[in-house]
Amino acid sequence: MPPVSGIRKTVRAGRSRMHETLLSWLPLDLRGRRILDAGCGTGAMAVALAERGAQVVAVDLSPTLVQIARERLPRRLPGNRVEFIAGDMLSAHLGRFDHVIAMDSMIHYERHDLVQAVAGIAERATHSVLFTFAPSNVLLAMMIRIGRLFPQTERAPFIEPITETMLRSELNGIASLEGWRAACTEKISSGFYTSQAMELCRA
Repeated sequence: MPPVSGIRKTVRAGRSRMHETLLSWLPLDLRGRRILDAGCGTGAMAVALAERGAQVVAVDLSPTLVQIARERLPRRLPGNRVEFIAGDMLSAHLGRFDHVIAMDSMIHYERHDLVQAVAGIAERATHSVLFTFAPSNVLLAMMIRIGRLFPQTERAPFIEPITETMLRSELNGIASLEGWRAACTEKISSGFYTSQAMELCRA
C-alpha cells in the first residue's frame, strides 16, 4: 500500500472514530432489523452492521465505490445480508427501514437541502436516523480556507457548515418530523477532519 499523506491519516483517524461513535448508538444485536447505509462508500459501515445481524441496504451514488464494497464484503457473511446499490440514497423506492445511517454523506449539502434530506429519510425510518453534518465554528472556517491552499488532489470537496443550534431549529420547523427528537450528538475533530453526529429518534 502506498504511503498516506499526513493530512489523509488524520482524516482516516477521524472517520474511524465517527464510524465507532455511530455504531455505539445502535443495539449490539441487530438481528431482524433492516438498516439503510446511506452513502456507503467502500462498505465498512455496511459490513459492521451486517456482522451484528442486520439486513443492510447499502447505497452510494458512485458505481465504482459500490463495486469496491461488493468485492470487499467478507465471505463469512451470508450472501443476502448486504445489498449494494449504485443510486440515490434518498430514493423512496429503497423502502422502509428500522434505522438509517448517513455518515459524512450529506456534509456537502446546502443547509436547506440537508434538512430536507434528513426529513425525507426520517419518513421511511421506524426507530432512528443517524447522520453527520459539518459543525460551524471559527476553527473549521479557518481550516476550510487553509484547505483551499493545498493542491487539488489533497483538497476535500467544499462543505457547508451549520451550527448545531441552527440545525435543531431548522429540523424543528419541519412538519413531517413531528414526533421525532434529537438525542445523542457528538463532534469529532482529527486534524483536517471535523464532523458532528446527531441521532434523531422517535419520541
